[in-house]
Amino acid sequence: MESILRALVVNKNKEHFSVAMKNITMDQLPKDDVVVKVHYSSINYKDALACMPDGKIVNTYPFIPGIDLAGVVVSSADDRFKQGDQVIATGYGIGVNHYGGFCEYASIPGDWIVPLPDELTFKEAMIYGTAGFTAALAINKLEQNGMTPEKGPVLVTGATGGVGTTAVAMLSKLGYDVTASTGKSSQTEYLKQLGATAVKPRSAIYDGKIKALDKTQFAAAIDPVGGAQLASLISKIAYGGTVAVCGLTGGSKIPTTVFPFILRGINLLGIDSVYCPMPLRKTIWKRMASELKDSQKLSMIKKEIAFQALPDILPKLLEGSTVGRIIVNINE
Repeated sequence: MESILRALVVNKNKEHFSVAMKNITMDQLPKDDVVVKVHYSSINYKDALACMPDGKIVNTYPFIPGIDLAGVVVSSADDRFKQGDQVIATGYGIGVNHYGGFCEYASIPGDWIVPLPDELTFKEAMIYGTAGFTAALAINKLEQNGMTPEKGPVLVTGATGGVGTTAVAMLSKLGYDVTASTGKSSQTEYLKQLGATAVKPRSAIYDGKIKALDKTQFAAAIDPVGGAQLASLISKIAYGGTVAVCGLTGGSKIPTTVFPFILRGINLLGIDSVYCPMPLRKTIWKRMASELKDSQKLSMIKKEIAFQALPDILPKLLEGSTVGRIIVNINE
């Protein structure tokens, strides 16, 4: 095990804020049960916020972001894991209040670790990452609430983002009629290749006006956007339909009325990928590795970058210029 490690370190004091690749020592990592040699990580919205001076994600500096990681156990004080085990870790405090995956090694509690399913590589696991896990959780919960392919189209908003692209690919694999909503008209063909049967501009879902009840168009929806767009799409859901909300890039307030809920029986489900219980977490990862997996579409979703490219790439996520998932090869 190396004594000097490369890491992306965020630091802040009264005069200065910095995001840079630095050398650290193993002693600077948290003293937790399991040490993992990180092979791949990925970039998420939270990671980009963690690298902004006013991102309101990190409270203590210096800090190592990266809410996702996949790699090999090199030492363990937890009987559930041994040297050589291949593992995934996402959620909990990783990359938020606990040093994350943007480092060659990570020291994390065993309670946060999921064994890598046999059907997944490290690279595939990180193409999914928190975004894909969130999409799969949403699909699972929607199906528990009665969503089936026979009931009609399913809307995915923010469809070119991490949650959106993985949701479109997974729903298509399961046989759903998927409508993708995006503000990037240039990505229409890409979304259709992922499995969308229809692609609508963002304005078709929310044009600045919100009706208490609109014409029904969708049986269900996965929404990582929130805000006014969520209020508008709720009014377009068919009787007894369900919306899974899993993000707030469009705002945290929902300016809706009770009418869709009491006149159409609409269900609004919250999706939490951070503190999802471990038994369900393992079940979802196994499902992602089997019936939800389409290797060709996973390859289409990802862009791979070298570890040292992180400081230049992270700000682009907040600009909204990225599509799909960006994975980070920590070994390069």
